[in-house]
Amino acid sequence: MNATYDALILVSFGGPEGPDDVMPFLENVLRGRDVPRQRMLDVSEHYMVFGGVSPLNENNRGLISLLEKELADHDMSLPIYYGNRNWNPMLADTLEQMKEDGVKRALAIVTSGYGSYSSCRQYRENLEDARKRVGEGAPEVDKLRLFFNHPGFLESMVACTKRAIMQVEEERRKDCQLLFTAHSIPNSMAVGCQYASQLEEISRLVAAETGTRNCELVYQSRSGSPQHPWLGPDICDAIRESAECGVKDIVVVPVGFVSTHMEILFDLDIAARELCEQLGITMVRADTVGKEPRFVAMLRELIVERIRGESPLAVGDLEAPPHVCKADCCPIGVSPGRPG
Repeated sequence: MNATYDALILVSFGGPEGPDDVMPFLENVLRGRDVPRQRMLDVSEHYMVFGGVSPLNENNRGLISLLEKELADHDMSLPIYYGNRNWNPMLADTLEQMKEDGVKRALAIVTSGYGSYSSCRQYRENLEDARKRVGEGAPEVDKLRLFFNHPGFLESMVACTKRAIMQVEEERRKDCQLLFTAHSIPNSMAVGCQYASQLEEISRLVAAETGTRNCELVYQSRSGSPQHPWLGPDICDAIRESAECGVKDIVVVPVGFVSTHMEILFDLDIAARELCEQLGITMVRADTVGKEPRFVAMLRELIVERIRGESPLAVGDLEAPPHVCKADCCPIGVSPGRPG
């Protein structure tokens, strides 16, 4: 069935844009979550290393600019709004502006391509909660489907990974290891969704396209109670194991993330890199896909696919995600409290 939309909205996690934003932002993220207070204080220090600024909002604004040009180049004239789950611009404020602008129905582009409670279903709940806050006249909002196995996402990931591999000394490239990394979630949440299998699939496909045999999917940035098991192995544990096996070069591929944010800047570019240096390993971190031309083109293709009601494209062994998620998809399990 064809659908008509009069606007798009980019929906993301949000991040602080100055020192005074950090603690209120983290309180928004962790409100009602089973996360130790010390964890929040520790994460706040991560932000302060970078002046209290996450690059996520700026990157998302850049992605909007790229998508606006992509749409214009293909004679599409949908305005693009921006709203966040945890920091300004907040979703309810954005939907209020859309209402004032006369938007009746919008298509939401969420900056995650994988299915889990926090990366899929919660965003749908956030949008519905924001609509209720706006009240009568709030625009209807449909969420764009997951894209983890869209050919455009694979091609974008491969391009980023190949550029990173080229930074390894030529004679050592055949022996380098790829560590595909994504945000960990509680095991109790993972059993109710396909998050891990989707990450495994895209990692397998990227490794095959780059001709790399030594590769592993790892996880990072867990923030919940130590009493609850989370997906692993942790990236730092994997690095230590690699060192014991004699690995000298590691390419870290942030396969679970669209844009650079604090969990890449601190957890990868500082913590993981420092560990590699201590263990005598040379680490290269691949770019995220958010600025890749093929990724931006993919977003346009997904929009057209949804508007025209076309069959979803997919590569690999897993089916393409449906245009509309089931109401009970991705149960919460134990909330991860992700401070992204």
